Amino acid sequence: MLLLDGTVQLEMKYLAHLTGKEIYWSKAEKVLEVLDDNGMEGGLLPIFVSPETGRFMSREIRLRSRGDSYYEYLIKQYLQTSGQEPIYLDMWSQALAGIQKHLITSTKYSNLTFVAELPSGINGPLSPKMDHLVCFLPGSIALGATGGLTVAEARRAPGWDAEKDQQMRLAKELMKTCWGMYKVTETGLAPEIAWFHIDDAALQPMPGASPVSPNNNSEAGWKKDCIIKPQDSRNLQRLESVESIFMMWRITNDPVYREWGWEIFKAFQKHTILDDGEGHSSLDNVKMIPPSRRDNMESFWLAETLKYLYLLFSPTDFLPLSEVVFNTEAHIFPRIKQEKFRTGWERKCNGT
Repeated sequence: MLLLDGTVQLEMKYLAHLTGKEIYWSKAEKVLEVLDDNGMEGGLLPIFVSPETGRFMSREIRLRSRGDSYYEYLIKQYLQTSGQEPIYLDMWSQALAGIQKHLITSTKYSNLTFVAELPSGINGPLSPKMDHLVCFLPGSIALGATGGLTVAEARRAPGWDAEKDQQMRLAKELMKTCWGMYKVTETGLAPEIAWFHIDDAALQPMPGASPVSPNNNSEAGWKKDCIIKPQDSRNLQRLESVESIFMMWRITNDPVYREWGWEIFKAFQKHTILDDGEGHSSLDNVKMIPPSRRDNMESFWLAETLKYLYLLFSPTDFLPLSEVVFNTEAHIFPRIKQEKFRTGWERKCNGT
């Protein structure tokens, strides 16, 4: 799977840095070389890859399970090594442009911007669904645009341009959609998957050819646009939205993100805490009051969701995003500068 192949690089490179052993570095980046040699259009990779040949075994492209962390780790590798490996910034930039061109579309009634899926690959029709897992993306986009600085700082730094402004607008619109997935339910907690009402034209290939427009901020419109199917209505205490909310707060200093995070935390406290107060349960149906509990507390609830909520309300100079990188399990790595290891490969094609 793409996610498994493309989601060990931060860990392996840090291990190489700590031990001085090059093998961890070279093994981790060899995987990305093999994947990139496929030269996929727009930097968008199908989710299934053969471990024997390194060739893709399907056409399906999506940013949820089996694919999400590959994209997340492109920009984070560049930041982890303090900009010493521009190849990963190039791969991230290409992939983000591909996401905007091929996956970004908007809903029918309130113009919510969301990330669709391509079950048949590029040039096929889109599927108008977005998993909660995809809500890692707005934070990653903002992180890539600013490098972890605040927007005010980044705008004063060399290299800020209209494209980065556009990326920040996209991050804000996607963040609002993720927040909307919470606001449309009776419990105030997001479902695992949301489907959306969308015009047929917006499902055609390359929907992102049109610029992203702000949504109308109508919660009534959000509810009209959002479809939560019974099999998708569970809440598994996931972290992706609060992860991005935390990053958006740190980068923009807009207090609305703390307000959203606090509302989410209160909803978790109200509906998922056990009767004895000694744990929280995932839920079967976020549309039902009271929601039935699944008698299960996910490990990432403690390790990631609550960690990001804690950091959201921590002082902004605690673990600054300009000095650390969070891996996909919310473990904290310092940014490193080192002379011993260098990128050991070059891109053969850019997949444009």
